[in-house]
Amino acid sequence: MNNWLAIIQDCLYPPTCLLCGDPGGSQLDLCASCAASLPYNTHACQRCGVPWNRGAPVAPLCGQCQKQPPAYDSTQALLIYENPASYLIRALKFNAHYPCARLLGTLMAEQLSGVSDKPEQIIPVPLHAQRYHRRGFNQAIEIACPIARILDIPLNLTCCSRTRNTPPQARLSAKERKNNLKNAFTVTKAPTAEHVAILDDVVTTGSTVDELAKALRKTGVKRIDVWACARA
Repeated sequence: MNNWLAIIQDCLYPPTCLLCGDPGGSQLDLCASCAASLPYNTHACQRCGVPWNRGAPVAPLCGQCQKQPPAYDSTQALLIYENPASYLIRALKFNAHYPCARLLGTLMAEQLSGVSDKPEQIIPVPLHAQRYHRRGFNQAIEIACPIARILDIPLNLTCCSRTRNTPPQARLSAKERKNNLKNAFTVTKAPTAEHVAILDDVVTTGSTVDELAKALRKTGVKRIDVWACARA
């Protein structure tokens, strides 16, 4: 039945590449040429997901994670935050172009389908209520929805909240980002899971996901993975 629905949908609304406008492939709004042009994050630190510099020796952990490991255990970041990946993320985040969320979520689910130890719940990074009402949606939730559906992992949208309306991280230095987010998250209801994945659109310095992971650790969560569309 689902196959027939997919066939009918493709006939009525054929997939179109969100980057170039050509016909999409594999039931995705992305053509094969543009898919090949995406900057996949194939060589990165296993803990924080920071990409290795081209030509640098590949090691399991970067120097920063060896010296001062974050509160989360691992990071899976599909892409490096540069064009054309950054275009898709900005189109969703600032222009509410929801097809980008479906595409990014589906691509992430394809990558994550090979993970052997899957989390029990996915927790999208929450927005403060004021920013949510101003934007009208949470981009992390929009990306998480297709991932949860494809991988059959429940979303947890109620366990935590952002209680401080902090200035946008993009305007701040790495040190300012860390201070900006102190005690920004509150766990209102401890998740009924020992293994969770925090999901965000972009991880830049890791300050946001690290602060949320610290709050979740206090409730007894034993393993925390970070899933992100892109890593700066």
